Amino acid sequence: MSNGMIPVNAVVITVSDTRTEDTDTSGRYLVERLLEAGHHLVNKHIVKDDTYKLRALVAGCIADDSVQAVLLTGGTGFTFRDNTVKAVTPLLDMSIDGFGETFRYLSHAEIGSSTIQSRAFAGMSNGTIIFCVPGSTGACRTAWEGIIAQQLDSQHKPCNFVDKLKKLS
Repeated sequence: MSNGMIPVNAVVITVSDTRTEDTDTSGRYLVERLLEAGHHLVNKHIVKDDTYKLRALVAGCIADDSVQAVLLTGGTGFTFRDNTVKAVTPLLDMSIDGFGETFRYLSHAEIGSSTIQSRAFAGMSNGTIIFCVPGSTGACRTAWEGIIAQQLDSQHKPCNFVDKLKKLS
């Protein structure tokens, strides 16, 4: 890009048993923000909140040489059907503990102590950064505006994750 920003190739995954393309406002929000920021959308998926289907999809993204970032929305709560943590954690080479901590800090200003029920988390695997956020559009906005946008911006100082992502061939 002419302004020096290095675009990232990303996949957006909505984890839900009920959302469709028409009702997926959270996934749509993340896609719109990625594109507005100058990044490239490789694919968008809606996947049932099933540990093995979700794990297989994310593992495929991690293995794909063209995918540098995966943004997941949904499945991070405390119900029986919230399987994102269980599905994705075993795939991570490294956890980014500060993401969940910072997300809950920012979220506390918006929803108070209810933020403790968020298991938002992030990590790296095979040169791919993975952000897992709650399924509400408000939570996606908090994560994008407060953390993800800056960390996917190659010009953000003092540091960002772009130089740690797999290089595209």
